[in-house]
Amino acid sequence: MKVAIDLLLEYLQLAFAILLASIGLKAFLLPNGFLDGGVTGIAILIGDFVPFEISYILPVVSIPFFVLGWFTLSKRVMIKSIISVLALAFVIHFENFEAATDEKLLIAIFGGVFLGAGIGLAIKNGAVLDGSEIVGIYLHDRFGLPIGTIILFFNTILFAITAWLISIEVALYSILTFIVTGKVIDFVFEGFEDYIGMMIVSRKQEEIEQALLSRVGIGMTILKGSKGFGSTGEIKDVEMIQTVLNRIDSKKVHRIIQSIDSNAFIIEFDVNNVKGGVLRKYLTKEKSVELPTDFYGAKPGSASAKGPLSQDPE
Repeated sequence: MKVAIDLLLEYLQLAFAILLASIGLKAFLLPNGFLDGGVTGIAILIGDFVPFEISYILPVVSIPFFVLGWFTLSKRVMIKSIISVLALAFVIHFENFEAATDEKLLIAIFGGVFLGAGIGLAIKNGAVLDGSEIVGIYLHDRFGLPIGTIILFFNTILFAITAWLISIEVALYSILTFIVTGKVIDFVFEGFEDYIGMMIVSRKQEEIEQALLSRVGIGMTILKGSKGFGSTGEIKDVEMIQTVLNRIDSKKVHRIIQSIDSNAFIIEFDVNNVKGGVLRKYLTKEKSVELPTDFYGAKPGSASAKGPLSQDPE
C-alpha cells in the first residue's frame, strides 16, 4: 500500500513539474520570442524553418539524447523521462496561456523560475523534461558537477548559434533566463540539503565532542595537532574536531560550542559533495546513518547524555 501511495505521489509531482515547465514556456518565453534551452531550444530553432509546431518537433529531437540515456541511466528513469517529454509536448500543444507580461526582464526571470522549478522537480522524481538534462544527470553522477551549470554550458553553445541566426538580444535574454533556470534547478534538486564542513579547536574538545554527538547526532573525525598558537596562547597536543553537517544545523552547533567554550576557534567551509558517514537529512527519503547508542551512553538527539550538556541552550 505504501509503495502504491509513494508511486502515486511521485507521478503527481511529475505532473506538477510538467505544468510548471509548460507555464514557463507558454506564458513567458514562447509568446515573446524567447528561446528555451537544450532540446526544447533546438526544437524552437528548427520550428522557425519548418512548418511544424514545437510539440511535434520536440519528441523527435529528443530521440538521440534518449538513446544515450538508455545506455547510461536506469531503464526506469528513461521510461519516466520519455513519458514526461511526451506529456510536456502534449500540454504545450493544447495549453492556451496568454502572455503574462511583455517586459523582457520579467520574462527572463519568471520564465526561468517556472522552467527551473519544473525541471528540478522532475529530476528530483527521477525523470527529465529535456533530453539535454540526461547529459547533466550523467555528469552530475559521474563527476559531481552541478546539473544547472552543465545545462547552462550546453545552452551557451545553443545561444551562440541563436545570436548568429536570430539576434544577439534574444540570445542574451535567453542566457539570462537560463542563469535563473540553472540556479532554481540546483535549489529544487538539492533543496536545503546543503552541507558545510567545520573544524573546531578548543581546550574543551571532549565536552564539545560529547555535546555534538549526543544532542545533534553528527559524526566527526578527531585530528591530532602537536602545537597551536592563538588568542588564548600556546596549546600543545591539541585535538581538533572535524565534522560535516547540514547547514540547517549550523546555528545550533554554534550555540552549543559557544555555551561550552566561547574562545573556541572555528573554521567553517563549503562542502560540494558528501557520501557515506553520518549525515542528518531533512528533505529526502534517504535514511541517514545513525550513531551507535553507546557513544557517551546516549543516542543522538536524546536528552539522556550525562551532565549539564543534556540541555540544549535554545
